[in-house]
Amino acid sequence: MSGQIPPSGARMRPVVHELTAGTRLWRLHLHRYGGQEFNPRLAHEFFRGSRFDGTEQDPYASLYAALDPVTALSEVLLRSVDFDDATGTRLVPWAQASRYRLSVLRTTEDLTLVDLTTAEGLAGVWQDSWLVDCEEPDYPKTRYWARLIRRHCPEPAGLLWQSKRCRPRPALQLFGDRCEEKRLRAEPEAALRLDDPGDVREVNALLEPLRARISVPDDLA
Repeated sequence: MSGQIPPSGARMRPVVHELTAGTRLWRLHLHRYGGQEFNPRLAHEFFRGSRFDGTEQDPYASLYAALDPVTALSEVLLRSVDFDDATGTRLVPWAQASRYRLSVLRTTEDLTLVDLTTAEGLAGVWQDSWLVDCEEPDYPKTRYWARLIRRHCPEPAGLLWQSKRCRPRPALQLFGDRCEEKRLRAEPEAALRLDDPGDVREVNALLEPLRARISVPDDLA
């Protein structure tokens, strides 16, 4: 429903999902951010940025995560990666993957999210699967829709949707202005660095059922 103009005289009726305190989250993020540190970067209104990033029109920091490690890895590393002709495997370049760390977090309080994982949840915000499945050229529109959801739903701390790259598992986003870092606790002992060959072996074991792996240079293998 990329061409849908939102109703002007009605209120949204979102479906919500409760993340209970103690829920474990996995987050793949650049090394320069701490495990529970929100990314403060705002997307341009029309160019560059992720699906539900904040913009100058509605500025908020973001933290994208998942409820399992494979989904967190897939959401970042498997975007537009083709299967290799010779191996039938999706090969993720070391230069790309080594910039990231897979962190593990636990929620310290209950968190309410707008649930976009079902047809009912999407209809509750006047949308369909386009909102969570479209590709990057449509992201300016999905960022607008995130702004609209936040305007109509001032309480939820983020969004929950079905991962496009690891169905049917959910991915999520937390809004920095509604979810302080203290509501998340990092578990640094469980983190995996994707610039460490030993940790990458563990990551590749996670990705193997998806026919994907990170290519480690011969001199580091």
